[in-house]
Amino acid sequence: MVWRPIFILLWGMEKFEEKACLCALNRIFGFSPKTGLALISHTGSAADVFRLERRELEELLGPSSRHKGDITWKAVEEASEELVRLESRGIGFTGWTEEEYPSLLHECEDAPVGLYVRSRTPMDELWKPCRRIAVVGTRDITPYGREWCVRTVAGLSRCKERPVIVSGLALGTDFCAHKAAVESGLATIGVMATGPETVYPHRHREFAEKLCETPGCALVTDYPPGTAPLAIHFLRRNRIIAGLSEAVILIESKKKGGGMMTARLASSYNRDVYALPGRVDDLRSQGCNSLIREKTAEPYTSVEDLVDGLGFNSHPAQPKQDFEKMLEARYGPETDSLKTMKALLHTVSRRRGATLEEIAGITGISYTTILQTAAMLETDGYIRIDLMQRCTLENMKR
Repeated sequence: MVWRPIFILLWGMEKFEEKACLCALNRIFGFSPKTGLALISHTGSAADVFRLERRELEELLGPSSRHKGDITWKAVEEASEELVRLESRGIGFTGWTEEEYPSLLHECEDAPVGLYVRSRTPMDELWKPCRRIAVVGTRDITPYGREWCVRTVAGLSRCKERPVIVSGLALGTDFCAHKAAVESGLATIGVMATGPETVYPHRHREFAEKLCETPGCALVTDYPPGTAPLAIHFLRRNRIIAGLSEAVILIESKKKGGGMMTARLASSYNRDVYALPGRVDDLRSQGCNSLIREKTAEPYTSVEDLVDGLGFNSHPAQPKQDFEKMLEARYGPETDSLKTMKALLHTVSRRRGATLEEIAGITGISYTTILQTAAMLETDGYIRIDLMQRCTLENMKR
């Protein structure tokens, strides 16, 4: 076998084994990723899942599970060979336990075990922390929707902190968002519902191939090679669009559709959701209007309001040492109260949108203390707390 020495030279034995095991588990648990992630969490690594004895697998999966017979070293061998073939075609793979795996997906309980990636940009650079915004909507986009889609993406491109636009490469709104991003000089990521080698719809193939060669852009999917564009694949693909993004913008949608599913998934992941209001008698605006009415989405009636709501007009958060200097200058010398403030601000800077309860869990500080400290910091203008108790940094230049 030639793959083993080549890839051991590239990554090292342990790293390649882990990558191959992640690839195998992604194939096995593609439609039940929670189970695959639970096994990895239980054992500590993908490779250790394959070292479990059959008795242990039965205890974890249940004796009637159809998957326990799939977790074999033969599956890892096949995945290894697949990685070699894909690498020769410029297709990479990153999995749950690897450093390059998109960090925002770690917050989603149904995230894929792994992602196939087509891009000329190195994986560690492609998935480095940055602001990613999803723009989605109906395939049957109206001139009104198209105008606002282009206007929205163009407005985001003028921000000092330029985001990456995420969408699904589908007809209508998705393609409009990708195209507007490229024309505005923004990077864009297309999340596909097929295997990594297949572009659907076929009419987008030429655009997709150029996108793969554009720095910062990529095509991604959790579906293995050979996966056909079935309807169920498009529905499941939407969780990745929502999971990769810190916010979702819904341009137009009927009451049921992929865009609505993406917006609701984003809300369940504690992401910000914005929707473009439309005429009450327009079927393609009923979805947006209903999300606004339910308060699942914030309406936006100007790009300036949207940009401001997303925080792109705010000054970027200051590094750690600046937090400490600001707080010490305002609140005096080191005390337990000051330590709590620092811990809270550092947590919010790393986990935008974290709730007060989550912050208490991360910092190990009691919820009551976090609640009191957060109220003080909000009053003094350091953070903003929404109705769901999610926290974001305000303008930190004092």
